[in-house]
Amino acid sequence: MTELELHRWLTWTELGLGVVTLVALIFIVAPYGRTTRAGFGPLIPSRVGWILMEAPASLLWLYVYLQGRHRAELVPLVLLGLWQLHYVHRAFVFPFRMRLAGKKMPALVPAMAVAFNTLNAYVNARWVSELGRYDASDLTRPTFVIGALLFLGGLSINLHADEVLRNLRQPGDTGYRIPQHGLHRWVAAPNYFGEILEWTGWALAMGALPGWAFAFYTFANLAPRAAAHRAWYRERFGDYPPQRRRLIPLVW
Repeated sequence: MTELELHRWLTWTELGLGVVTLVALIFIVAPYGRTTRAGFGPLIPSRVGWILMEAPASLLWLYVYLQGRHRAELVPLVLLGLWQLHYVHRAFVFPFRMRLAGKKMPALVPAMAVAFNTLNAYVNARWVSELGRYDASDLTRPTFVIGALLFLGGLSINLHADEVLRNLRQPGDTGYRIPQHGLHRWVAAPNYFGEILEWTGWALAMGALPGWAFAFYTFANLAPRAAAHRAWYRERFGDYPPQRRRLIPLVW
């Protein structure tokens, strides 16, 4: 089996995992964050769990990227920058800005995330710097420009939504409140909406099946969780805005 054949097989495996994840999360709410609960094995500190989950998506991706023949070319470098813009923050900044003192998550959650992020890092990074072919003119390709703008717009939505949630609490406050600012006025999980936009933009800019496999997996992972977030809010807050959608403003 050639590497290209292996890569194609792993890409389709990732798409298959997206289908399995979507179906599973319709019936099982992922046990982390506000939905952490017993019954999923030993617990570890949430901050440690977040770093373990996201670090491979940054560090392993970079390692795989640097092995490629096209690693010094312009378009792969731009794609590298977009990817790391998200994951350096996600792995090494975001966990230290969250109010996680005393909180824990099942070790199973980061273990599963590490497995997926290892697969995803290889599939995407290997295509960008080795198996794919990009020319400098791709920077002006309409789908590249639209994709990059969509990525940056989604990242901005994601960061702002997280900032709103973080500012809901004062130091030492452990309770939950209904967020009222930004896209939180329209949907229960604007941070997830932003992240789905990011990786849809990534797929457009990348212009290859591995990017779309990750975009689909992101939707499969986050859309059911957005629905669970709205259900959680409605259960706990009688005054939760009834018009607020799950994930996509004015739609769903």
